[in-house]
Amino acid sequence: MNATPADPGLLSVEQRVQQLRELQGAGHYAQALQAAEALAVEAPEHRDVLHAIARSQRYLGQIDAALQTLARLEQHHPQFSRLHEERGHCYVVMRDAPRAIDALLRAVNINPALPSSWNLLEGLYRMTGDTTNAATAAAHVATLKRLAPEVVHATSHFSDGDLEPAEQIIRAYLIKVGNDVEAMRLLARIGLARDVLDDAEMLLDAVLKIAPNYRAARYDYACVLFERHLYQRASEEIEKLLAVDPDHVDYRTLYASASVGLGEHERAIGLYQQLLQQLPGAADLHLSFAHSLKTQGRQADAIEAYRAATAARPNFGDAYWSLANLKTYRFSDDEMARMRAEEASSATPLIDRYHLCFALGKAFEDRSDYAESWNYYDRGNALKRSESRYRPEIIETNTRRQIEICTREFLASRTGAGDPSPDPIFIVGLPRAGSTLLEQILASHSQVEGTQELADIPRIVLDLQGRDPDLDDPRYPGVLTCMQPEDFRELGEKYLRDTRIYRSGKSYFIDKMPNNFRHLGLIHLILPNAKIIDARREPMACCFSNLKQLFATGQEFTYSVEDIARYYRTYLELMEHWDAALPGRVLRIYHEDVVDDLEGNVRRLLDFCGLPFEPGCLEFHKTVRSVRTASSEQVRRPIFRDGVDQWAKFAPYLGALKEQLGDALVRYRTDSTTALGI
Repeated sequence: MNATPADPGLLSVEQRVQQLRELQGAGHYAQALQAAEALAVEAPEHRDVLHAIARSQRYLGQIDAALQTLARLEQHHPQFSRLHEERGHCYVVMRDAPRAIDALLRAVNINPALPSSWNLLEGLYRMTGDTTNAATAAAHVATLKRLAPEVVHATSHFSDGDLEPAEQIIRAYLIKVGNDVEAMRLLARIGLARDVLDDAEMLLDAVLKIAPNYRAARYDYACVLFERHLYQRASEEIEKLLAVDPDHVDYRTLYASASVGLGEHERAIGLYQQLLQQLPGAADLHLSFAHSLKTQGRQADAIEAYRAATAARPNFGDAYWSLANLKTYRFSDDEMARMRAEEASSATPLIDRYHLCFALGKAFEDRSDYAESWNYYDRGNALKRSESRYRPEIIETNTRRQIEICTREFLASRTGAGDPSPDPIFIVGLPRAGSTLLEQILASHSQVEGTQELADIPRIVLDLQGRDPDLDDPRYPGVLTCMQPEDFRELGEKYLRDTRIYRSGKSYFIDKMPNNFRHLGLIHLILPNAKIIDARREPMACCFSNLKQLFATGQEFTYSVEDIARYYRTYLELMEHWDAALPGRVLRIYHEDVVDDLEGNVRRLLDFCGLPFEPGCLEFHKTVRSVRTASSEQVRRPIFRDGVDQWAKFAPYLGALKEQLGDALVRYRTDSTTALGI
């Protein structure tokens, strides 16, 4: 056997890992260990290299060394099931049954498709006299034996996050056998993990037609509907599950989340309270409970719940960030010391580290320590950007296509298309540009319903892009040229139908998804009488505010100076096009103008929407309603100037931002007035 390549440097790390596995499969553990240790010099944190080292060490009887290698592996990849399985094997060699059982249980809780771990668990339980758990392990072994080997193999890859090999295996298997509900469900779960939600929904719908009593598939189906923001349908599916198993924790948790999506916050709060009585140490439940309380304006109760989340898990970055994101909370010295220690710990996962960084950035900003504040904001952005797949050229390509396709002539030639309803009021722009303030002002009017950042327009865009979109050569917006007036009317009707769940009977409602500015041509075509408001903020203030904000989902363009500057400039370019192509359709409201002249701009806003003036709109902070955005606490206070020039305190660190914004610093004012503070 030619065990090693003539020139390892010509092979990728993955190819060399495969050679390690072949060596181990042939029993050449000493040779495999030597090759793996050499490879670890080049890839010291590579999951499969470290696993190969530990496995070879165990087979060579080097148990202490193997456990040390596994400890290194756990620092970088704590959710890798096979590290825990390997640790279990080591403890079996050491005849330490309790620790072997604990390690193997951790392995199968991450990855249930590990026959070796289940077999070992069955034997260990029988050896220790635990016949009940031995029977449970044996049942899992039997279940895996009933499944096709391809399904077991692909499930194991999926559980460890290896989506590409999992998908390759399961697709090839389905082509060979046709319908197999387990394989179809697994492919749908891979789609959910990859955010290919339409495929996942279609697959699970097909599974439930074949096997309507398959509860795990119905739960997955509800999860997909939830991720597609189809909260009503998700709730209906969960209610079917709860009718069969009313005490199931996962069903109840998802039902609470769907209730939040539907704006049924009191129901969600009650559900979370019941769950926490049963699971008082569940940090994630405390966090979700706190979010619902915050949305309802119950800040003191929300703070207590956020603190309970940090007590349940001391490195829970999202809980600390949520406290910071209240904008009014001030951390104590003890809290800041704990946060700094957890952020610096190598055991803290990446997601918690960047949440802690943003929380510390806010904490130091509140103490006027702007150098240390920026240090943490900058570090948090870098950590968050490191896991992002955002590509600014995709947005820029879409902008160019919008300008090429949605010309003034094209849009004018389709006058009369779409649904004529005047009900929607769209507020667009960048995040942190004052859109929540405008929404709160409008929602204080007796005829206007405040909803949330609705995902319906983005969902229509995804449908128009089609399956497996080519992001470098997208089908949308070019597809608009092939559509007939009745197609636009149907989409308008669908939008109104799907958003009805968020309304309570008022004449108008607000959709404040900021990124909808990219789709104003589509909005005009499907809803020609909708009102469109562009919430705009001075570029340095807006971009800085985004750089210090950690968003729950999306807005991936906000995590580097270059990305946010490019996005702001692209936004200006596209809005200039809409001004020319849709004259008079968009009202521009500058945040600084609202701060300087609240009543004048409120009257402009109401006049544009065809609404009579109501004094309550000037006292927007007294309006009781749920607010889910980062500005939720700020809009519950009277208008303030504090944030207008907040960026200036960080000016020494924002030179690159100023340079990359360039003429946007002036061009953002369409009335050509000089940008403030520049």
